[in-house]
Amino acid sequence: MSTNTESTLQELAQNIEGILFWKGEAVSKKKLIEMFECSEGQLEEVLKHIDNETKNRGISLVQTDSEVELRTSKTVSKTIDQIQKDELSRDLGKASLETLAIVCYRGPSTRKEIEYVRGVNCQSILRTLEIRGLIEREEEGSRILYKPSIDLLGHLGIATLQELPEIDKVKGMIEKHEENTEE
Repeated sequence: MSTNTESTLQELAQNIEGILFWKGEAVSKKKLIEMFECSEGQLEEVLKHIDNETKNRGISLVQTDSEVELRTSKTVSKTIDQIQKDELSRDLGKASLETLAIVCYRGPSTRKEIEYVRGVNCQSILRTLEIRGLIEREEEGSRILYKPSIDLLGHLGIATLQELPEIDKVKGMIEKHEENTEE
């Protein structure tokens, strides 16, 4: 293999690894092929390289026939479990409560929509809320929407989101704001 080809594949591997890390969720192989204008064979070669590179690290490559994702490695699972237990035993912070309010009052929302409202990255907060069972994911086509879980309603002591304080007023304000920002 020529040095130029190796360099190109190394650059492709770096880009794909970066995207998978940033995304924090599964990405379709088809999407990666389209994004980087590479062949299926090149993608498989790069994924094999990434898999080999992550063998003895805290992350590993997980893939199906159609999707690929970076996850924490099995070797650090005890550490991750302990961190999750510690995380779940703590009270929710202001950022988590803001995110929950957006999900409850705005309705099912994508991570991008939630981040637009909050003005900051919400990936770890959404993951924590999901782990705690307060929100859940719903796939709508290629989009992932976050919505309140039944457990959250139980914690709040309500049967439906319509029982939230001033729900109609807040939803009206949100709709008006979104209309104004679209113009």
